Amino acid sequence: MLFGLVLVLAACGSSDKKDKTAEIPQGPLGRSANSDAFNRSFGKLLTDYYALKDNFVEEKDSAIARSARSLMASVDSLQLDELKADSNIIATARTYTMGISSELKGLLGENQLEEKRKEFQMVGDQLYDLIRTVQYDRAVIYHDYCPMAFNDQGANWLSNTAQIRNPYIPKKMITCGEVKDSIDFRPK
Repeated sequence: MLFGLVLVLAACGSSDKKDKTAEIPQGPLGRSANSDAFNRSFGKLLTDYYALKDNFVEEKDSAIARSARSLMASVDSLQLDELKADSNIIATARTYTMGISSELKGLLGENQLEEKRKEFQMVGDQLYDLIRTVQYDRAVIYHDYCPMAFNDQGANWLSNTAQIRNPYIPKKMITCGEVKDSIDFRPK
């Protein structure tokens, strides 16, 4: 029994060393210095996304459609050629913008608000990946999560504030959710 206790303590001691090594954060591979044209177009894209989110909070169907069309135009006109990045990053960003545009077309084709919300979630998920890919460095973007959305399946959305305003169940639980991540590539 004493021998087993020594083995357990030795094993715990060796895992602590591994954990300490894993705790050292890696710095970014390279700071993005995006052009003004790219930053303006990406800022417009985010503004349109936030307007769409707010219209889901307000549950205004005609405003949701108008915001979705505006966001689609912003996504389709994003100045990716002005992105100062590796060609692989630009290609990945293009893939995300095509996916976002496709999801927005799906959103506009839906008749039920709940189905539109599902498309909105897909837009937000791809936009989250796009932001991290291009390392947009003009604002902090909050990645929020509601565990009760879609009958407890959970869903994410993006916000420009840390305040929770749930676009999935706003009538019953406007403040349900939490900030899961904040994306901040601003120069320090």
